[in-house]
Amino acid sequence: MTTIRQATPTDISRLNLCNLDPLTENYARKFYFYYLVKWPTMFIVAENLKGQIIAYVMGKVEEDPDYVKLLGADKYLPWHGHVTCLTVAPQYRKMGLAKTLTAHLDRACEQENAWFMDLFVRVSNKTAINMYKGMGYSVYRRVVDYYSDDPTGNGSSEDAFDMRKSLSRDKNNRYIRKDGENHRINPEDIYHP
Repeated sequence: MTTIRQATPTDISRLNLCNLDPLTENYARKFYFYYLVKWPTMFIVAENLKGQIIAYVMGKVEEDPDYVKLLGADKYLPWHGHVTCLTVAPQYRKMGLAKTLTAHLDRACEQENAWFMDLFVRVSNKTAINMYKGMGYSVYRRVVDYYSDDPTGNGSSEDAFDMRKSLSRDKNNRYIRKDGENHRINPEDIYHP
């Protein structure tokens, strides 16, 4: 049996089963603690019967600062939820944990009245892309050379898909794009294309 619950400070030192995966972004401890303090309802862990953290999701809600509105409405990124990190230990994949954790985060962002959810995923991670599409996400745009590391060992950077999913506030899918894979931007233009 797996327990899904909010993360606690002691969980930060117990993420190894998940973080040893080459596709998982690893952060400094203070980054995890920052999320735990600032967005506690959006840092969710899955724990097995042995007390091991076998999966987790970290998310947040955010929007552009008000001055960006002066640049034009098309450049302003409104209040939205963001999946910062979602990972499942390799031996616990294909059990629905990623979908369960993402659904918890979606609900937390709905409670915060966010317009949409977004996330970044490597274009080579077809399994994750298909999983997200199955949960209602679609590609909003392709960010060229977003990932500077290379888990495949080829020594090059990798593009990311910025994927989005409308939440109930966005009844007209205003922040979704049907042909997102054809829209390419550079990393420095993510927040202000």
